[in-house]
Amino acid sequence: MIGALEWMRQRRRWRQLGPRLDQLRLVVLDVDGVLTDGGLWYGPNGELFKRFDVRDGLGIRLLQQAGLEVALLSGGMGGATEARARHLGIRHCLVGVKDKPAALARLLEQLDLEPASTAFVGDDFNDLAVRPCVGLLLAPADAAPPLRRQADAVLERNGGDGAVRELVERILGRRPQWRQLCAEGWRDRND
Repeated sequence: MIGALEWMRQRRRWRQLGPRLDQLRLVVLDVDGVLTDGGLWYGPNGELFKRFDVRDGLGIRLLQQAGLEVALLSGGMGGATEARARHLGIRHCLVGVKDKPAALARLLEQLDLEPASTAFVGDDFNDLAVRPCVGLLLAPADAAPPLRRQADAVLERNGGDGAVRELVERILGRRPQWRQLCAEGWRDRND
């Protein structure tokens, strides 16, 4: 829980980031601790299970509908991330990545994008390394303190508990189609 003064600073910081949110074309998400709560469940045969928030999934679909590219970039593996990416139609699912900055630089080159048009959401020390590769470095509320301190902004929600959806609403809330979506609702399937 953050204090009132820090809450006010964060609100001001998000307002200042508005123009940078407007120029985003790519949102890159770490998985464990951002799209999940960071917990890992193992079955009796060693199979790995992860829990994803369905509201984050719909948020990702809304970004895609608005023309933004979404990518997953994770050091972890196990199959659940790849399955979630397929389910959401995420074309760029980079898992088992040891060098996140190098992988991100290759992705930007492949998509012909500049760092300024890219946001990355991470939650721990290994995500700090992407700072030079992105226009915005963002963190869920429960991210490691060093990342929260160095992030351009910190989300109010925890990883795996709607942090991605919160970011989507901050990005799309500044765009004209958001008003229409709020008035008419979503007509596609909910993921």
